[in-house]
Amino acid sequence: MDVPKQQFPDNTQPPEQITLSQAFWYWLKLGFISFGGPAGQIAIMHQDLVERMRWISERRFLHALNYCMMLPGPEAQQLAIYIGWLLHRTWGGILAGTLFVLPSLFILIALSWIYLAFGDVSMVAGLFYGIKPAVTAIVVQATYRLGSRTLKNNLLWAIAAASFVAIFALNIPFPIIVASAALIGYVGGYISPNNFKVGGGHGQANKSYGAALIDDHTPTPEHARFLWSRLAKIVVIGGLLWLLPMMLLATHYGWDHTLTQMGWFFTKAALLTFGGAYAVLPYIYQGAVGFYEWLTPAQMIDGLALGEATPGPLIMVVAFVGFIGGYVNALFGPDMLFLAGAVAATLVVWFTFLPSFIFILAGGPLVESTHGNLKFTAPLTAISAAVVGVILNLAMFFGYYVLWPNGFTGTFDWISALIALMAAIALFRFKRNVIEVIAACAVIGLILKTFL
Repeated sequence: MDVPKQQFPDNTQPPEQITLSQAFWYWLKLGFISFGGPAGQIAIMHQDLVERMRWISERRFLHALNYCMMLPGPEAQQLAIYIGWLLHRTWGGILAGTLFVLPSLFILIALSWIYLAFGDVSMVAGLFYGIKPAVTAIVVQATYRLGSRTLKNNLLWAIAAASFVAIFALNIPFPIIVASAALIGYVGGYISPNNFKVGGGHGQANKSYGAALIDDHTPTPEHARFLWSRLAKIVVIGGLLWLLPMMLLATHYGWDHTLTQMGWFFTKAALLTFGGAYAVLPYIYQGAVGFYEWLTPAQMIDGLALGEATPGPLIMVVAFVGFIGGYVNALFGPDMLFLAGAVAATLVVWFTFLPSFIFILAGGPLVESTHGNLKFTAPLTAISAAVVGVILNLAMFFGYYVLWPNGFTGTFDWISALIALMAAIALFRFKRNVIEVIAACAVIGLILKTFL
């Protein structure tokens, strides 16, 4: 019996052009399932955009990712902006970046209101109890996936190991690790170029999943070519989008008003988030809790738990901080507490994430002009290797936080360890997707907290 020719997909041809409407529904879905912090979110995008739908090739994906890793701000959201911009110009990038955080904003506003208005989050705590071990397994899986794609030779392995030791044992700041890796890559690109080619000198750059819509040799689209006039336009518009709200807040409420100070404080925080949310959380804690007293230390810890267990970047904990500050201070009077909290949460998210859009839309054309130039790609390859070590450190941090919630002097939480093990088996052995694992573990946690 003859097999029909079209029975199997033809991966030698790129997929059909993606419409903005199709991209909208994907980015919206991603906003609801982007659990697991940056490592998990990047893993989801790689699986969807590179492996399954083939919107972008592995080489172009990693080149964009390495640029985002160098920037302050949430790298997974910036990567979404970058790919959205590459596919559908400026509005595509704005759409991707906005939908990446919008579901999380609405979810955190609702959970923050429940947290304050009802004071009973026992059900939510049960869900979190199951979700946090699952998140640990997701980050471990993402570390493995990124490492298997990036560490193609002994030198890149050594950079990853040194990065892990630097951040785990020596507590060296992430920007120094990135700068050091970039310097090693820059020098190594001249001394030993084969070790710093994408793929580390082992033949083809990376595993191929078939022809992609934006493939290794796809010409840079016209809108992604660098022009000084385009750069100036983006910088001016981005500056106005920051300046005008700040001027309105300062003139209407005064510089010392809570909303104005939130805008200024979270602008500074956005420019300090090298290395992800955990690098800037001490700064936010010091300012929001210690200096401004927008919330208490206990509330900050609860907010971190909410941020870990909801989709979107972990830095979205700023929405919780803003909501609590606006609600407790009754900014619009005692009869509009929810509105005050919601406005404050939205305001801080605006000022926290606006720089990410500017960085990508302004810097993207420069990055696109370098994806075939070893002088520029070698430092990015070294940075990618260093990030594997940093994410491994994050996985260990999660494991410690989940398995020893009261520190090593406390009791080992064997139930959380069992949930994490089951989540890891589901991810590694049975190849279940992230949302299925998160949902199953959340139900397990709720049952355990309800009946035990």
